[in-house]
Amino acid sequence: MIDKRHIGHILPPFQVEVEKGRLRFFAKATGQDDPVYTDEAAARAAGHSSLPVPPTFFFCLEMESPNPAAMRELLGIDYRGLLHGEQGFTFHRMAHAGDSLQFRPQIADIYDKKGGALEFVVRKTTVHNQRDELVAELRCVTVVRNG
Repeated sequence: MIDKRHIGHILPPFQVEVEKGRLRFFAKATGQDDPVYTDEAAARAAGHSSLPVPPTFFFCLEMESPNPAAMRELLGIDYRGLLHGEQGFTFHRMAHAGDSLQFRPQIADIYDKKGGALEFVVRKTTVHNQRDELVAELRCVTVVRNG
């Protein structure tokens, strides 16, 4: 069983620079055909300071952590039993190419179901820009299959 004393544990924060090339690649990979996501002139014409960060790209940016396995290592979770259970986003303001975003992850909850056969770890991450303005809140639920 995952030790519930880790609820509230703050994982190491980290910075990510948002790059235009990665945003364009993500837009292409996800079939985004709105030029706002690939053409800086179109983005500026739509009122953006640069290419906007597509909503689900925050998941990719969160993987830029110096140690993406930090939570798994802290909790002693064997990756062979992991499932990605849920991903959610709450947006507060736009992020754009050129922004420097700080990710601040925390273990928000740990619980189990089916007599411990399934354990759930909820990670919540706040994302702030270079002006320390709240940009987004990310919620990820990891499922651990036991047995």
